[in-house]
Amino acid sequence: MSHRKTRVAGALTASFLLAATLEPAAGPHDPPPAACAAAAASEPLPHCCFTNPRYVGTCEIAPTKDESCASILQYLNNPQSQGKGYCGGTSVRGGWKQVPCEPKMKQD
Repeated sequence: MSHRKTRVAGALTASFLLAATLEPAAGPHDPPPAACAAAAASEPLPHCCFTNPRYVGTCEIAPTKDESCASILQYLNNPQSQGKGYCGGTSVRGGWKQVPCEPKMKQD
């Protein structure tokens, strides 16, 4: 009889652990996932900044909705890439590194 109680207790424990790891259901006040995605899509993406020893200054790019800083960096470092006007249309390829963007200083 004690083995049966142990197995039942083990099954209940396993059920509770499984339930705890599952994603909770959306509450009545939670926005639907589509609304969250739409809100995120409407927010402007942060700018990406890159430097290269063969380029004067920092290149700052505002990625479009289908771009990321990583994809832009890959483009800049690919010797075969062409057609986009990043960094003033530079033809410098290879050696680019992503750096934090410096805040713009106010002009009086």
